[in-house]
Amino acid sequence: MNNKLISFFLLFTALFVGAFFYTNTIQAPFISILNSLKISYHNSTEFLQNNIDKHTFQAKQITHLKEQLEKYKSNHLAMQEMASELNDLFKANYSKLQVDPKVELVRTISYEKFGDLNRVWIEMQDYNASKIYGLTYNELVAGIVIEKNSKALGLLNRDIKSTYAVFVGKNKAPGIAHGNNSKNLLVKFIPAWFEINTGDEVTTSGLDNIFFKGLKVGKVLSVITSQGYQNAIIEPYYKANNPEYFYMIRSVK
Repeated sequence: MNNKLISFFLLFTALFVGAFFYTNTIQAPFISILNSLKISYHNSTEFLQNNIDKHTFQAKQITHLKEQLEKYKSNHLAMQEMASELNDLFKANYSKLQVDPKVELVRTISYEKFGDLNRVWIEMQDYNASKIYGLTYNELVAGIVIEKNSKALGLLNRDIKSTYAVFVGKNKAPGIAHGNNSKNLLVKFIPAWFEINTGDEVTTSGLDNIFFKGLKVGKVLSVITSQGYQNAIIEPYYKANNPEYFYMIRSVK
């Protein structure tokens, strides 16, 4: 009796397995269910992995930014300490010189006129209309701030009225940079006895009390001689077309 039951069970199992593997009608629902389970499993694991990766990336990015912030804070404090010591040194030697630069973040409001990309209204507090301020963007010279209608107007590098003192090349040839209402700038009144070459870097001289010494302006493209002076065509480093924020130099010293 037991042998018959066992034989019947084995035969039934063999027929069921055969039917399962070779009959689409029986296979279809099982495969559909398995595929649904697999898809759910893969979606769940992918979602979990993406969240883990996102969290890991954010954690690393936050850690990196914190490290950079601490580094900048440390450098800022070190520079403040150096400035304080220099001021003390000046006082000890009865010098009127002092080191106390003031730089702040300012926001642009709008263009002065539609179609003129070289002039922007600047939002700033405690505006002194009698002064000219320097504008920088990512440590590059971007232009100057002047007064117009008792408001702060930013003249970007390419504006023809944007002028400031510069040095050209390794020999620090002095000159005056200004815009030309084109993509390049002009540096005028460079003394003829200085050798100027294509590729020479142009930096601020700091002699105009607008910018610090050594801020990058651009590089020389060509040089021409006119009335005993040299004029240089400059390719500016600052070329942003969507100015939203600048760092403005309130005072150099």
